[in-house]
Amino acid sequence: MEPLRTHKGLVCPLNRTNVDTDQIIPKQFLKRIERSGFGQFLFYHWRFDDNGNPRPDFPLNDAKYKDASILVAGENFGCGSSREHAPWAVQDFGFKVIIAPSYADIFKNNCVKNGILAIQASEEQVQAIIEKAESEGYTLTVNLEEQVVYDHEGFEVKFDIAPYPKQMLLNGWDEIGVTLNYEEKINNFELIHLQP
Repeated sequence: MEPLRTHKGLVCPLNRTNVDTDQIIPKQFLKRIERSGFGQFLFYHWRFDDNGNPRPDFPLNDAKYKDASILVAGENFGCGSSREHAPWAVQDFGFKVIIAPSYADIFKNNCVKNGILAIQASEEQVQAIIEKAESEGYTLTVNLEEQVVYDHEGFEVKFDIAPYPKQMLLNGWDEIGVTLNYEEKINNFELIHLQP
């Protein structure tokens, strides 16, 4: 995974609450065995009609959000089943940061494991971001080290994150990467305790 320290990106607003993982990545697309390639199916039933044509009223189909890397949504984002394919799809589409008032715990933990920063902000802050993003091309800067999100006009959101997931994201570690930091100690333990 890539380290995430400071990220500046275009914001895509998804002004919906209770977005569940089946809406993020519908079940019929879970047959793939790779972790990549899911982005094309992100929000599939919202992005496309029954004939596979893009719905013009859905934000991800709007040209002004092309290359957006920050997704802003309503409360309880990522609820529903615990499928890890949901953050895979979000990341594969190009989003590095999600901002919402609340998340399902499993989804939020899966985001960290896959290098996505899921920021919690107040309902008012999220709505302010959504309104700006809906009216213009809106860019935010996310500084994970300082735990702050800001724009060039003075808007600022401070956010909390526990030390462990913060270190994972700052260093680009998944759980295997964290374990590999202790490789020398593990090898020493095995030499001492696993001798015949």
